[in-house]
Amino acid sequence: MEQERNMSVNEEEERNIGIKQKKKRELGGVKTLPFIIANEISERFATVGFHGNMITYLTQELNLPLVKASNILTNFKGFAAFTPLVGALIADSFAGRFLTIIASSILYELGLVSIILSAILPGLRPLHCPAQENCKEASKLQLWVLYTSLLLTSLGLGGLRPCIVTFAADQLGMSKKEMESRNWNFFNWYFFCLELASLAALTFVVYVQEHVGWGWGLGIPALAMALSITVFIIGSSYYKKQKPEGSPLIRLAQVIGAALRKRKEVAPADSGVLYENDELDAAISSNGRLLHTNQFKWFDKAAVVADTDNPSSNPPNLWRLSTVHRVEELKSIVRMLPIWASGILPITAYSHQESFSIQQARTMDRSLSPSFKIPPATMSSFEIISILIGLLLYERLFVPFARRFTKKPNGITSLQRIGMGYAISIFGTLAAALVEIKRRGVAANHDLIGNPAAVIPISVFWLVPQYWIQGTALALITVGRIEFFYDQAPESMRSTSASFFWIAIALGNYTGTLMVSLIHEYTGKGGGKNWIPNRNLNNGRLEYYYLFVSGLQLANLIYYMICTKFYAYKALEEVSEGGMEAGDAELTTNRTPSGSMGDGHDNGETMK
Repeated sequence: MEQERNMSVNEEEERNIGIKQKKKRELGGVKTLPFIIANEISERFATVGFHGNMITYLTQELNLPLVKASNILTNFKGFAAFTPLVGALIADSFAGRFLTIIASSILYELGLVSIILSAILPGLRPLHCPAQENCKEASKLQLWVLYTSLLLTSLGLGGLRPCIVTFAADQLGMSKKEMESRNWNFFNWYFFCLELASLAALTFVVYVQEHVGWGWGLGIPALAMALSITVFIIGSSYYKKQKPEGSPLIRLAQVIGAALRKRKEVAPADSGVLYENDELDAAISSNGRLLHTNQFKWFDKAAVVADTDNPSSNPPNLWRLSTVHRVEELKSIVRMLPIWASGILPITAYSHQESFSIQQARTMDRSLSPSFKIPPATMSSFEIISILIGLLLYERLFVPFARRFTKKPNGITSLQRIGMGYAISIFGTLAAALVEIKRRGVAANHDLIGNPAAVIPISVFWLVPQYWIQGTALALITVGRIEFFYDQAPESMRSTSASFFWIAIALGNYTGTLMVSLIHEYTGKGGGKNWIPNRNLNNGRLEYYYLFVSGLQLANLIYYMICTKFYAYKALEEVSEGGMEAGDAELTTNRTPSGSMGDGHDNGETMK
């Protein structure tokens, strides 16, 4: 009887576990995407509506010089790109992505409300100066209101940017088997939706800002963001929420610390004797265990079981002994760093181009009819349209075509996609240089060089090629880099890894600020023309700036091709479910080939 009672209890426990596992599997899925994507679309709509025309607000409403205004925006864009690392660490360490997204959304909303006050209260901005000569700049108090808004929105973006895309990907599942079961690429369609939001902001919101007023022009994004927070919370019961498993930085530090302690140890030739503990790593390897690779073998010393170690303790002292999986987490991050660094110079080259292009557009003929002129910032919509078309053509035409030859689910690797984008972006800045030569030539022919407020008789649509080429490049680079960081990061560090994308943007923006400041300071010395003048763009040589950054991009492309030649994708032993009863699982080994620009290769070991 006692034995039968125990069997009954065990069966009940197994039934309850099965029910819990079934409910867990029912969470997430495509049904959650409308709630999550709505939040990200609203954030992008608000961000582009807020920042997309902010150079106009700073130069026309706050009367700031062009270089100062452009540097303010670039510096805060840089800061906003650094904050995702903090937000990602908070999410991966203890808060989780769901709570981080909610808290960050609220913080972002507060930033939008504060900038609205600057736009509607007369005492928070200087007198209007339409002639753009002898203008009174914004006071320190007025600038601090602006800085407060930019600070709050930057902090809010810190939690949104690395968490939303990874949170959405978590709902679908991004293992090799799950990706191959879908005939569409999540990251392509994710960014397609975001660019639609950007297009709406650059047309509708910018028009309201230019023709109705900045109060409504900034209020509409704030209302959209408030609505998105509500929608995201409504969908909370459907989300698959992964439990954070402690600071990933501490785990990386533990591996480095253990390797330093054992620096005199000799790593064994047979990796099979290195320390492994599936139970210890279970929480951080639910999608599969990282396999040993032969790269960076010095770190393997952290997994050598020395005489002073006590591997039987549960857990062991992780500052002295690490598992192979944790060592490979560190190796994965180290392998990604050279590829990550290649994203800095393209951002440096592009950091001020948006501001300068808007100022170029303001001097050109923007008339579509006698009564309607295109707002300068709306020209960026051509870049968005190019991205949208590029994503569609890539997804529906290029990928199926390439798949016939490469047999890869995505047609080509993410690294090859990034490299194509880097190459195309060079032609974007070259086109910008040629258009600027044309624009200044027309101004000189009509004796308008000395008149900064004059409309030069050249169509603003001359700027379309540079926007179009840059949009095509971004469709390849942006999706490729996010896809690369998500796929190659250890699963417990995906938010942190996604923040790498934004840190590169931060460093690129700060480097761009330094570069523009130095160019502005030194090119005007000795009687020469300043490449980037403050008030009158016609008196500058902006084409020299564009040619200079084209050279930087070419040098970066060469560096990137060298990096990808030696890159090896991570080796993962995936756990998949299929063809078995509930609760059973089978192990499958997935060694993704290298995504180099040349022939792929794998620096890992072969499973036997």
